[in-house]
Amino acid sequence: MDGVLVIAKPAGPTSHDVVALVRRLAATKRVGHGGTLDPFASGVLPLFLGRATRLVEYHLGDRKGYRATICFGASSTTDDLEGELTPTAAPAPTRAAAETALARFVGAISQRPPDFSAIKVAGRRAYAMARAGEHVELASRDVTIHRLDLVEWDAADPDRPIAIVDVECSAGTYIRALARDLGEAVGGAAYLGALARTASGPFRIDAAVPLEGVREAAADGPEQLAALLLPPDAGLDELPEITVTDDDVRAIARGQFVRPKAVDLTGLSAAVARGPIRIRAGDGRLVAIATLTDGRLAPDKVLVDSPAEPAANA
Repeated sequence: MDGVLVIAKPAGPTSHDVVALVRRLAATKRVGHGGTLDPFASGVLPLFLGRATRLVEYHLGDRKGYRATICFGASSTTDDLEGELTPTAAPAPTRAAAETALARFVGAISQRPPDFSAIKVAGRRAYAMARAGEHVELASRDVTIHRLDLVEWDAADPDRPIAIVDVECSAGTYIRALARDLGEAVGGAAYLGALARTASGPFRIDAAVPLEGVREAAADGPEQLAALLLPPDAGLDELPEITVTDDDVRAIARGQFVRPKAVDLTGLSAAVARGPIRIRAGDGRLVAIATLTDGRLAPDKVLVDSPAEPAANA
């Protein structure tokens, strides 16, 4: 069970709940995820099983895609529908006003995280401090909104219009904070009413597996569950790769630096020399993630066991 399982998380369970379920169904403790989703949010949740957990760090900076429902006319203590709502007396925005305000958030922006967030302040979670009634002072952080499109405007209740927005953003962006700030930008208040993650890096919702599909596959045996997994390096296509000999595989499996004779390393660009490289065996297996150091491959993440040494000639 080494690979990536792209889950379509429903609204309700936490990301940890989904991880715990897959751990049980796959009979392995080695399961990690590629970015938390709030319980009320649904959508793409990439899970990394077995040796693939060692590659999660290469996905932490992946762009995210969301479809957000933003409700105007009230603020929320948590910036979403789960908090205590306070109606605003400000006039409701028009669609044109909302579109004009949205344009201000495209690009590099400074964003203050929600008071109810998992950020640590002096060793404590901000949400725990907020629930205890303590004042939380969170520093703003720089994020990037690559795309922000208004796809639907519902003014059935003219005092509480609702906007459906597609967002493409950098990792670490709080969509709850975006909803809050959009409300302030139109001279009123708003909160996040619903959220679906449509993409996490290269992983898309249309290729994600519902939890029921994972349960059904597990019920049919480990082979069926394993068939749902993508390769451990799925989504890392931008990383260059090198195929090495069996002797090099044995050395890398022991954590040794290698200077592969069958590969011309001099042709690698300076950018490649500074970044991670996928190392494959002759049969196509992913052996390791390595970096090029002084003309040698230095394994950072070894993903195979050391094969048996060839028998000595009699």
